[in-house]
Amino acid sequence: MDVEKASLCNCVVNFLLEENYLLTAFELLHELLEDGRESHAIRLKDFFADSNKFPRDHISSLHNLRLLDPQSLLEEKEAAYEKAAITQYELRLAQEDIMKLKMELEKKAAALSTEDLDVSGESHVLHRTGRLFCQQLEEKSSFSNMGPLKENERRDLNCAVKEYLLSAGYKLTAMTFYEEVTDQDLNVWSSGKGCVPDALRRYYLQYISSSADAGEERMAILQERNFLMEKNNLLQKEKEALYISKELADAQINALGKSFESAQKELKDKENQIQNLKQLLELAQKEVNVCRSEVTSLKLQLESSRASSGWDNSKGESLTMLYEDELDACKPEFRSLKLETANLNEKKSSGKPECANQVSEDKNVENLEVEIHEDKPVNPSTISVSTCSDDSMQAISSEKNPDKCKESQIAAIDSSSVTVNGANVIKKDENAATGDGYSKSENNDKFIRTDWNSMPSPNISLETVQVLADALPKIVPYVLINHREELLPLIICAIERHPDSGTRDSLTHTLFNLIKRPDEQQRRIIMDACLVLSKNVGEMRTETELLPQCWEQINHKYEERRLLVAQSCGELAKFVRSEIRTSLILSIVQQLLEDSAAVVREAAAHNLALLLPLFPNIDKYFKVVEEMMFQLVCDPSGTVVETTLKELVPTVVSWGNRLDNVLHVLLSHLLASAQRCPPLSGVDGSAEACLRVLGERERWNIDVLLRMLMELLPVVRRKVFETCPFPGDISSTPDADVVFFSKSLLEVYAREENAWPSFDWMHMDCLPALIGLASLLPSREDSLRTRIAKLLLTVSELFGEYYVNNIMLPVFLTALGDNVGTLHVPSSCESRIRDLKPKTKVAERLSVICVLPLLLTGVLGVSCREAQLADYLRSLILRNTLKHGAWTSSTSPELIDAVRFLCTFEEHHRIIISVLWEMVVSTNANVKISAVNLLQVLVPYVDMKVASTQILPALVTLGSDPNLMVKYSSIDAFGTVAKHFKNEVIVDKIRIQMDAFLEDGSHEAAVAVVRALSVAVPLTTERLRDYLLQKLLQLTAAPVHGSDLVRRRERVNAFCEAIRALDATELAPASVRELLLPAIQNLLKDPESLDPAHKEALEVIMKERSGGTLEALTKVMGSHLSMTSVSHLGMTSVTSLFGDSGLLGKKDMGDVSDQQVSQYEDNRFRRIMRGNFSEMIRGKGKVQEENIHTTPT
Repeated sequence: MDVEKASLCNCVVNFLLEENYLLTAFELLHELLEDGRESHAIRLKDFFADSNKFPRDHISSLHNLRLLDPQSLLEEKEAAYEKAAITQYELRLAQEDIMKLKMELEKKAAALSTEDLDVSGESHVLHRTGRLFCQQLEEKSSFSNMGPLKENERRDLNCAVKEYLLSAGYKLTAMTFYEEVTDQDLNVWSSGKGCVPDALRRYYLQYISSSADAGEERMAILQERNFLMEKNNLLQKEKEALYISKELADAQINALGKSFESAQKELKDKENQIQNLKQLLELAQKEVNVCRSEVTSLKLQLESSRASSGWDNSKGESLTMLYEDELDACKPEFRSLKLETANLNEKKSSGKPECANQVSEDKNVENLEVEIHEDKPVNPSTISVSTCSDDSMQAISSEKNPDKCKESQIAAIDSSSVTVNGANVIKKDENAATGDGYSKSENNDKFIRTDWNSMPSPNISLETVQVLADALPKIVPYVLINHREELLPLIICAIERHPDSGTRDSLTHTLFNLIKRPDEQQRRIIMDACLVLSKNVGEMRTETELLPQCWEQINHKYEERRLLVAQSCGELAKFVRSEIRTSLILSIVQQLLEDSAAVVREAAAHNLALLLPLFPNIDKYFKVVEEMMFQLVCDPSGTVVETTLKELVPTVVSWGNRLDNVLHVLLSHLLASAQRCPPLSGVDGSAEACLRVLGERERWNIDVLLRMLMELLPVVRRKVFETCPFPGDISSTPDADVVFFSKSLLEVYAREENAWPSFDWMHMDCLPALIGLASLLPSREDSLRTRIAKLLLTVSELFGEYYVNNIMLPVFLTALGDNVGTLHVPSSCESRIRDLKPKTKVAERLSVICVLPLLLTGVLGVSCREAQLADYLRSLILRNTLKHGAWTSSTSPELIDAVRFLCTFEEHHRIIISVLWEMVVSTNANVKISAVNLLQVLVPYVDMKVASTQILPALVTLGSDPNLMVKYSSIDAFGTVAKHFKNEVIVDKIRIQMDAFLEDGSHEAAVAVVRALSVAVPLTTERLRDYLLQKLLQLTAAPVHGSDLVRRRERVNAFCEAIRALDATELAPASVRELLLPAIQNLLKDPESLDPAHKEALEVIMKERSGGTLEALTKVMGSHLSMTSVSHLGMTSVTSLFGDSGLLGKKDMGDVSDQQVSQYEDNRFRRIMRGNFSEMIRGKGKVQEENIHTTPT
């Protein structure tokens, strides 16, 4: 249909352009573009875009003339005229539509009668017409042979085009066309051959149908139509057959419904019959019990009458023979009664399964069955008892009238030989003489053995269960909590056998609430009881009775109760249906994962691991389980994380068999945890802006995710081994100790002959992700960097030396900016590895900060690569030092920090010290200075033995160097050694070396020595503090040469900081009096060089250390203090003079009050705070720990 419309539109376009109706064509172009039919307007756009036919300057001039017209009223008038013309034109169109509808109505009647004939002969006619037209076309070589258009032909074409434009909705184009054709009246179309409805379409169809191809196409369409008609008929027949089968199915459904209703009625009748039988059986049992009691009483009476009146044995024997004959005569009747009872039982047991399920409790109803023991003799006393009424004389007289007593004898046998559920319960002869369950006659050895079933009947058991269920809720509160678990068997029995669901729910609630806060052992007992109960009652009752109790306990206020639910969910899942496991139990576990108690979350993780193997649909629940696993992995509790990593994660990986998905999500979480943190610096374009400030939660999450990745590495290795496409080049056992990645295997792998995606993941995803994570961590995140380094070491152990040399090492060297070859990596992976190379200066600095420490510790730090680590470290230090100068904390902090991180691994100390000793003996001063700074970095991480035998000798060598820069740069390293070690030998060596520095008398040496020892003051020995005090007194008393105020202030500031550091420690009174206070006095003599803050602090120290009296202050300070200073101190010392703590207010030395002690402690605390040595105090713990193993010499 679209092709036909396009063809008609092209015909109209060709006609308008050939006849030069440009306005109509231009209007048609706009309407086609407005309708979105740009494909039909291509020729028109090309025509009007031709600059030869429509010059741009002419068009622009026309536009300008129109814009320059100022007569707005004239434009409105023209718009009104145009609107009126459009209205008139629409009126004419409406009249034409009316005429056209009339004509169509007249023609439709005639067309309906001839339509069938046209369809049948259409194919033949079209084919013949097409052939004739083809012949005509062959005769006519061109359109020009037809001659010019005649007037009537032009009128027919114009009317047909106008009709097409109106029917297509292009009214503006039609109006423009009407106005452009001035020589013809298009409103009146005289009747003729060309005047037909939808003329243009008919012309087109006639032209198309006249070609040979069109005829063949028409034939194909007709054939397809006939084929579809036949197919439609077949579908109609199939539809009728389906309707018939549907009616039959409906009839069958109705018949089945009726049969189902009748079966339900029969089932109800059977139930009623069973109830009636149950009632009858209950009545029969009651009668049996009554008869039993009567028989017992009559036996006692008979025995007493025998003993009193005497019994003739011969008469007894004859009577016995008589009764045996009568019993033989009654045997057929008993057999018929037994058969009738058996038939009744069979009818009852042969009911439908639905009935059996609904009345399962009725199966336990007793069935009375009469049995005759033919193989055992009958005691005549047992038979005669039933014929007696009140006394033994009637029993004896029954011998004379056996016929009258026949019915009573049968009743006696019936009552004395009754079975309950097939168990013979013939009453024992309660013979007081024997008492052994056997009844013997006095003169005969014949006896009968009685069988007693000790188990109670189901009715009695049901009554017992009901009594137990009623009593248990009243008994439980009065039992001690620690002994309530002894009631569990009773509770379980009552829940299992009680018929009422409400009572069972109450008992189940009692089971879960038996103990308010059960401990581990009690929870285990309760849980075992629940498992036994679930095993006995089945799936439906477990789902409807036990699981709702678990759901109610989820939000209990005691965590022990919630823990009980968490521990029971995984084990109860074995006794429920699979859809309940994946709905209710999974929801319970999800709720418990949000619990506030860590033990509950830990139990939930453990039970989720037990639950997963029971899930049938992995694809449906893997996403949910994966989210729960990562939620537990990132839990803030360490116990929950341990349980998750050891139990849940391996279970999820083995259950889901989607290791790739787990690893992808794991790496995403790792990077996202760091990326969401704020940047270390707000300066865009700096390396610090790329680093992140981690919070405690983010730091914890990254650490546990790295642990999870480390736990999964063996699984990754196993999968790599299993999916290896080169089995001939690999070892047969994927053990961790076997290196199976040989050089030949990696060469084959690099050729890309076979894909190995699990192996590609290591160096295309895992290693780049770890490098990306490390590039977000600042240098102070040593714990996380250590975790990453250990993970890389694990990779090295699992994948072997060849993998580290040929793949892992090139990856990290590329990330550092080195140009290394990747010969053993496929070309598809090279682009991913090349992207790791830094491209800017900031990226290069960032790689040194973050990647270099990992390269040194995680890649080159493998135990078998010590020589390579030493070579790389040596070349790194020498190359950078010779190129950029000595390594210092100001010029190369990143490189020093990388070596410091390497020093945290004790196994590398030997390599580092050997490299540094090579630098110590170097001839280059910058190399020696770098060695000094690196030795200072190494000091906190070595023990006393290494410090005394390796570090100190190296520092002494450097401190004796003739180069002053090298010599003075070692002073800070000596202070670091003094800060971390209190050994007397080490301290003496430091004092000797400091004396050597001070002997030079230089300003730089004095300031450096004082500052180095000031750092060590809070953590060093008392001898070194006194040494520093002595040197301070000497230095402050020495005259200062030169008039450089900057150097004097630098010197005084260093001395003041040392005094404040010493004031924050415990000093001996003699040291205070003889060293500290005179040094302060010397400093106060130079007020010009003294900073005001230092001056105030020194005055306060003097006040507190001198005892607080004005006389002591003036005596110590001397005459150099001005009256202003005296008045300033005097106002603050009045309370000290006359107060409780002053000299005038002091009591006896033995009566020191608590207030004085507290004041002393307060002053000591203030001295520590004034010292401002929080960083020194933080480092005190490590020194104390090291000094535990230090033995002074």
